[in-house]
Amino acid sequence: MTKLKIGICGWGNVATGLYEQLICGNELYSKWELVCIGARRDNPRCNPGDTKIVRDIFAVPDEDIDILVELIGGVETARELILKALNAGKHVVTANKAVIYEHGEELIQVAIKNNVKILFESAVCAGTPVVKMLSNDLGANKISKVAGMLNGTTNFILSNMEEGANYENVLQEAQEKGYAEPDPSLDVNGTDAAHKIGILASLAFNSGLPASTFHIEGIEDITSQDFKYAHEFNLTVKHLAVAQLQNHGIELRSHPVMLSKESSLAGLKGVRNGIQINTDLLGEFQVAGSGAGRESTASGLISDLIALSKNQDIDPMRYPDFSKKPNIIDFNELSFKYYVYLEVKDESGVLALVSKIFADHKISFDKVIQKDQLDNGNVPMVIFTDPVIESEMQIALKDLKSNSVIHNSKIIRIEDS
Repeated sequence: MTKLKIGICGWGNVATGLYEQLICGNELYSKWELVCIGARRDNPRCNPGDTKIVRDIFAVPDEDIDILVELIGGVETARELILKALNAGKHVVTANKAVIYEHGEELIQVAIKNNVKILFESAVCAGTPVVKMLSNDLGANKISKVAGMLNGTTNFILSNMEEGANYENVLQEAQEKGYAEPDPSLDVNGTDAAHKIGILASLAFNSGLPASTFHIEGIEDITSQDFKYAHEFNLTVKHLAVAQLQNHGIELRSHPVMLSKESSLAGLKGVRNGIQINTDLLGEFQVAGSGAGRESTASGLISDLIALSKNQDIDPMRYPDFSKKPNIIDFNELSFKYYVYLEVKDESGVLALVSKIFADHKISFDKVIQKDQLDNGNVPMVIFTDPVIESEMQIALKDLKSNSVIHNSKIIRIEDS
């Protein structure tokens, strides 16, 4: 392989994980040279040894390097740094899904203009190989659907909650283990998975990156009680991101779902990511692997470095056609079965009232469960519906919330596996 001169920008958990791999003596990349590390401050958990430290990260592209590895995170500063490197004729490898989602089209066009590459395998699902697979390896296939658990932190939290753990306690554990950031909001509110499915949709359907207006929902309102009710019907709760090609556009969404326990994705626990891909030639298949942690991310970063070290006449990645602007289907037009959780006053006639509200919106029930009174005196009611258009369900929920005998309500969509 070609000798590479590498500069890393960022000196956090992921960057130190990459550094440790690069100096471990693996013959696969023993000829590579780590020229410098751009770091505004030291990391007490990792000693960079004799490697040159550059305090101004924007000076790193001026160093004698072939590749800049961007690991600073964020969006706008990362964009400026990547643009400087590309315009300086340096290849870029990044694990930053947000900057690719927000500015990928611009960055890729600048890379093409300067005859260099920007690669981002680890921006989606850390080291689980899917980006270059969609870009290159599945080139003979027409892809109709990409769906999966794309956030390892979220899957770690939900997997532990399924065993009865408390949300706040598991989130703290995820932070202590390095699976979640000190500010985990982008993970738990669904944005991280949304960025990833947006990038995968662009690659799978060879189109521009999607608008940011598709449906995004997090796991903050999921409770251990939801798992108990789901288990009664052989279901579990996962956070799913979906990109599906329809006749009139692309269905794109990122939100919690209930899945059959028999589903291939339902069995993935901990920080594992799972991606289901539907194709015309290979049929349906799944890729699974670790989706969080510095070792997993280092794997994806190194795969990009290896791709760049090979024969430069071989294109390591086929970029999507950004002139094709995707038509994102209105989420309100989609149809789902629903799990509906209500807390109602413990008095006669409430079930009849709830039934009437749903009937007025032509929503029929598959199953209804009433449980024992809660400590607050309310009675939980769980409803599994037949298929309903999203817009109709939202109107019904507003009617329920406006009624004084209904004190709490929540829905989780049920995904066909």
